[in-house]
Amino acid sequence: MPETAQQYIQRILSHAEGLDGLTLLAETPSRLESLLRATSADRWRTRPAPERWSAGEVLAHLADSEIVTGWRVRSILATDGVPLQPFDQDVWAEAFRYGEIDPAESLATFSAARASLLSLLRRVDPSRRQHHGLHAERGKEFIEHLIQLYAGHDLNHLKQIEALVAS
Repeated sequence: MPETAQQYIQRILSHAEGLDGLTLLAETPSRLESLLRATSADRWRTRPAPERWSAGEVLAHLADSEIVTGWRVRSILATDGVPLQPFDQDVWAEAFRYGEIDPAESLATFSAARASLLSLLRRVDPSRRQHHGLHAERGKEFIEHLIQLYAGHDLNHLKQIEALVAS
């Protein structure tokens, strides 16, 4: 049975439980860069099974997710209660050919988008961080909740990438 939206939220949040989300978000690009530098290109492109993503595909997903994150956070900060559209990560992976993307390109995209997000969160009027969006599948999501959710998303995929490049 597929994971429900609430099960997904709880699983992802559990990775960052008790940790500072903004700190985790700031650390992810350098952790990914260290993994990329320390691992051969072959390891980044090898799928553990035909239906599972390679480390490079996971990194491409992180890059696209960060673009979506930036848009969602900007939308919420500008307009309290804005609707948030979900996306199907598997459709994106196939349509955008994640397996063909150079991991260094994905890392550059991710890092630039993440730096922009962190800069925005530091400079925005603090009252706007009380805003929320209405996700079509997950319901009402406040900025502080999203920071923790995205930090947990990072940690989830960092663990996945570490396991993939080590195997």
